[in-house]
Amino acid sequence: MRRIVVLTGAGMSAESGLKTFRDADGLWEGHDVMQVASPQGFATDPELVLEFYNQRRRQLLEVEPNAGHTALVKLEEKFDVQIITQNIDNLHEKAGSTNVLHLHGELLKVRSTVNHDLVMDWTKDLHLGDVGDDGHQLRPHIVWFGEMVPMLEPAIEITQTADILIIIGTSMQVYPAASLINYAANSVPIYFIDPRPTIGRSDYSNLTVMADTAAKGVPKLVNRLIDSAP
Repeated sequence: MRRIVVLTGAGMSAESGLKTFRDADGLWEGHDVMQVASPQGFATDPELVLEFYNQRRRQLLEVEPNAGHTALVKLEEKFDVQIITQNIDNLHEKAGSTNVLHLHGELLKVRSTVNHDLVMDWTKDLHLGDVGDDGHQLRPHIVWFGEMVPMLEPAIEITQTADILIIIGTSMQVYPAASLINYAANSVPIYFIDPRPTIGRSDYSNLTVMADTAAKGVPKLVNRLIDSAP
C-alpha cells in the first residue's frame, strides 16, 4: 500500500473554530506568545500560562472536526496515511485518523514539570497545586518556544518514507517543522493546500499548489487521489 504523509498546521483546524496560532499582529489570543508559550513565561507567571491553556482546552472540547479532517480519514481506505501535525488539538483523532504524530504536544495531556516522561490525559482545568505521581507540579504537554522538539526525529523518519506528501494549512515559517518537506525524496509528488500559499511551483519539483482552505481543498484532493489509486 502506498504511503501518504500529511503535514498539517493551524489552518487545518481554523474552520473548526480554533484560531490560528498567531494573528497578523503577532499576538495569540491577545497575548505575546513568549508570555504564554515559553519556559520563561511559565516561570514568570505560571497562573497566566495555566489559565491561557485552560481556555484553549475548554474551547477545544466544544468544537468538531471539519470536512478536511474527515476527508483524511477517507484517504485511509486506499492508502497508508501518516499524519504529522503541528497542532495541539485532537481533531484528527476525533475524526477517526489512526496514525497521528503531534510535533508540538497535545492540549488534552499534561506532564510533570520535572519528569518529562510522566504524561497524563487531562480534560479539565489545570491549576497551581495540581501534581503528578512524582509530587511535582503539572504543566501543559506542549512544546514551548526554546524547548526541544522530541518528536522531530520520528517525524523526519516518517517523511522519508513518503510516496506522496500533502501539506495543509501551514505558513511553512515555523521551524523545525517547516524543514520536514526537505526530507521527502526528490521524486515524491507534493501537494500544498493553503488559502494564502507561501510556496510556489518554482520552489520544489513535483509541487501542486491548491489555494484553498482545508475544508474545501482536502476533500477535492482526496477524491482525486482515491479515484487514481489502483
